[in-house]
This record gives sequence, C-alpha cells and structure tokens, in this order.
Amino acid sequence: MKTISNSQLSIQVSPNGAELCSIVSEGKEYLWQADPAFWKRHSPVLFPIVGSVWENEYRVEGTIYNLPQHGFARDMDFELILERSDEVRYRLTDNEETRKKYPFPFCLEIGYRIQGKQIEVLWEVRNTGDEEMYFQIGAHPAFYFPGFDATSNERGYFGFDKTEELEYILISEKGCANPDHKYPLKLTTDGLLPLDTHTFDKGALILENGQVKKVMLYNKEKKPYLSLHFTAPVVGLWSPPAKNAPFVCIEPWYGRCDRAHYTGEYKDKDWMQHLQPSEVFKGGYIIKIEE
Repeated sequence: MKTISNSQLSIQVSPNGAELCSIVSEGKEYLWQADPAFWKRHSPVLFPIVGSVWENEYRVEGTIYNLPQHGFARDMDFELILERSDEVRYRLTDNEETRKKYPFPFCLEIGYRIQGKQIEVLWEVRNTGDEEMYFQIGAHPAFYFPGFDATSNERGYFGFDKTEELEYILISEKGCANPDHKYPLKLTTDGLLPLDTHTFDKGALILENGQVKKVMLYNKEKKPYLSLHFTAPVVGLWSPPAKNAPFVCIEPWYGRCDRAHYTGEYKDKDWMQHLQPSEVFKGGYIIKIEE
C-alpha cells in the first residue's frame, strides 16, 4: 500500500487492482472501507469490460471467451512504476492468464495525482499488439454517505451539471441492461435528486450519452460534500439495494454492460472503445472534496 499526502489530503493505493483504498481529509475518511457485509471493495477499476457480458460470454471473430463481471484487472497485482510526493502510477500488461480470457495484448496504466483537496485519477490503455483492440474501462468508487444515520431513510442528495430532461436505464436481467426502456430522473425544484433507502431498489441508475459530466454529493442539509468530474459518456449511480448500506457509488464508465440477450461480436457492443496498434487511450476522472 502506498500513501501520498499534502496538507489537506491523504490517499492510499493498493498494488492489487491499483485500487484507491482511502481518502482522508481533515481526519475524515471519505472512501468506503470495504466491509464485506455490504461490499468488499473500495474503488475498483473495471477493465476490459464494464458490467457483465451476456451469460458471461463474448465473441471475437466468432471465438467465444468467458469474462466475469467487470473483467479481471481489479483482481490482479500491478507493478509500481512511479512514486512521487503527489503522484503514484501502476502498470499491468497482458500475460498467458489474461489472454485466455481476453485475446488482446495491452498495457494498462493507472495513476493517482493529488493537489489540494482534489484527486486526479489517470488511465492509459495502450494497444501493444498488431491488430485493432477493443476494450471498456470504468470506475467504481464508493463514498460514505455524509452524516449516515441507519435509523433514518434520508441519505442526502445528488446534483448534476444538467437539471432538465435527464433519463436513466436499468439492469434488466442477468446483469445486462435494457437500453430501449428509459426512465425520467425526477429532480426537486432546485435540481437535486433526493437519496433515500429506496433510491436504488431496482439497482444502478445508468445515465448514458454524455448527459452529465459532473455529479455532486450533498448532505441532508444540501451542503456540498464531494464531487466527481469526468468526460466518460456513461455514469452509473449505485448503492446495494435492500441493505441500508452506508455508502453510494458514482461510476464514470467508458463502456457499459451488454444489452440483455446480446450475442453479437465484442467489437460491436454498446460503448466499445477501439484502439489501433500502438495507439493510446487516455481517460480518467477527478474527485474533489467539497467540504
């Protein structure tokens, strides 16, 4: 575990999954501490898929491969390649094990850089093979609800950089989505989404098509708590349904689970990223502590 800090912020990162495991500011922990009674992770990076492929199978030029939900990178050990006072960076490359599940040569780098009360999460994916590569990558950070009270139904609010005509889709079956069925995101008159113990009864709320580029988490008094800023075209909002969990996830994704019953080619999946040989994809997001 590596720790980097400044006068306002301290973070910890594990080499396993290059996962962000702690965000402390002014003595307060903001990142969920992975109690397995609710959810055993902190902030896994999802690669080379986001969500599930239908029946855990996908096809590359007709050959069938198997991948578990969210891929394999989150459970692999990364190599530390950079350590500074304000930044750490890790690397994962393909090997015999990954090629059984995912036939593309790759180099994945994950970095974290801090400044003030801000964490910049940096992703780079390089195609190290001789043919076009297809992949998805996403974030799954979990944050404590501000002022969590298990005896209350109220959890705070989400705010967005857009307040009109927002819509979401849901996971419909076997971890896969029905993107043809859209639901309106119902906000208050001041443009906020109230969060309570029933907000996620039907699972994650998935906002597609670049509808929003910022999600702010507010406390029950509508004071800013933390925010995420991203360019990803999809964002998932989730807390474990029916568990009264103390945390909520804000998940920027360059990808999404399969459509239910999808059996087409991997390269034709919704929100698939394409990389030519030697080409590099750069993505990521920013976490800001707003208190």
